[in-house]
Amino acid sequence: MKVWMLLKIAVQSLRANKMRSLLTMLGIIIGVAAVIAMVSIGDGAQANVSRRIKSMGTNLLIVRPGQRRNRYVRSGSTTTLTAEDADAIRKTIPNISAVSPEVSKSFQLKYLSQNANTTVLGATADYLKVNAFKIADGRFFTEYEAKTSRKYVVIGATVAKNLFNGNVPMGQDLKVGGMNFTIIGVLEAKGQSGYRDPDDQVLIPLQTAQRRLFGIKHLRAINIQVSHQKHMETVQAAIERLLRHRHRIRSGQESDFNIRNQKEILETMNSVTGTFTILLASIAAVSMLVGGIGIMNIMLVSVTERTREIGIRKAVGATYRDILSQFLVESILLSLVGGLIGIAMGVGTSTLISSMGSWSTQLSIKAIVASFVFAVLTGIFFGIYPAQRAAKLNPIDALRYE
Repeated sequence: MKVWMLLKIAVQSLRANKMRSLLTMLGIIIGVAAVIAMVSIGDGAQANVSRRIKSMGTNLLIVRPGQRRNRYVRSGSTTTLTAEDADAIRKTIPNISAVSPEVSKSFQLKYLSQNANTTVLGATADYLKVNAFKIADGRFFTEYEAKTSRKYVVIGATVAKNLFNGNVPMGQDLKVGGMNFTIIGVLEAKGQSGYRDPDDQVLIPLQTAQRRLFGIKHLRAINIQVSHQKHMETVQAAIERLLRHRHRIRSGQESDFNIRNQKEILETMNSVTGTFTILLASIAAVSMLVGGIGIMNIMLVSVTERTREIGIRKAVGATYRDILSQFLVESILLSLVGGLIGIAMGVGTSTLISSMGSWSTQLSIKAIVASFVFAVLTGIFFGIYPAQRAAKLNPIDALRYE
């Protein structure tokens, strides 16, 4: 039988039972749509995580204090990381673009009758470069001002909005923890990153924070920007050797600091979101298997209903292959149409989710193609048995069937 004739017969058969055909395709439709929507959500989350991590800066190494150990119990962070360590890293280790030591605490800010609680971060002039921040208004403090304990403050976009309604009075005093600081600049908004808002902070010179406000000598972290990604591992190893030597840590002893590689953080987060995406897609794919079972059941019912028709076709010369092809094409057509409707629904759902703003989605061509191919293969796999059963019917028995 010619292909066009097989398609014509299949279409006529499906149109004769429109509602049954639609319900049969429902599992395939839901499965394909769910896979596309779930993968788009997962890919969107992965792209969002990558963008947020990269927005912190490029080629970053983050040195943080380790934890104090009392025999076998860890309690709190060590206080051995200092500004001198940051200077030593900057002066002795090659392939470094910038080094930004920092300390931070939560304080109350007050301007006239307005007040707010936020993070006060002590930093150096390299903070902007290392953390990929830009100045929206005013200026940032210089390296000289950072080292001479000037009482200057640069505020984040969220603080500017909450405390000053966007109209920041440059040159005016802002009380930080009861101490007056002169406002010299406003950071450009970067956007909230998960639970953390990088715009909800104010920056003051490092020495000012340590000596005048916090009363400490140690650091919370040292952020290092490496000149090129290819030097990341080499620089990380060199920093570890330098700090172990400076902190007099003997061979075999655990370091009193830890170094986090931005590349490793990105790979870990991508691995987590990738696994989550695969899990969601796998759960959604179960719908397609259920749809395939539905197709097989309906095709078996169809074979039973059309037993006399099969007998007549065989009596007038239809071969085993003709009958097999006829029912297999019907099964494939069901899954094909269901797959196309599912793709339309999946793309529409992803677009709707993204436009609503609750999730960031990213359509994947690979997911669309893979789900469609899987839907067609499901139709073939679950259609073979009913088709074979129809093709093997004895024409005499089929003609006698009531």
